[in-house]
Amino acid sequence: MIKRRILAIDDESGFTRLLKFNLERTGHYEVFEENHPARAVKAAMIFAPHLILLDIVMPEMDGGDVVAELRRHPQTARIPIIMLTALVANNEISRQSVAEAGELIMLGKPVDMVTLTRCIDEQIHIHPQPSENDSPS
Repeated sequence: MIKRRILAIDDESGFTRLLKFNLERTGHYEVFEENHPARAVKAAMIFAPHLILLDIVMPEMDGGDVVAELRRHPQTARIPIIMLTALVANNEISRQSVAEAGELIMLGKPVDMVTLTRCIDEQIHIHPQPSENDSPS
């Protein structure tokens, strides 16, 4: 089985460590943590993730700025992104707000691992970029 590469971008290192631990222990994912949003695009280019988990509220650059920068580069433009936020609870995120965000999916923090892994798997299945045979350079 090929492990799916997940890039977790959040300014809180404790949160990305927890994501990494919980996702990797499933045996299905390899997770790279980036705690400096200004380095997110470079990390995505190096790690070549199948999917990005991205916090919305961060210093220096917020999640929207990071998305805009990722979308400017051909190598990262098509990587699916799941936005994670403590600003709203999952029951407050409507289908309309998700649709208005385009292809971005939003999950409220704290997020349970069943919901997160189901959402990751759905997005990777819908957007199989990069291909399964690609490995990070």
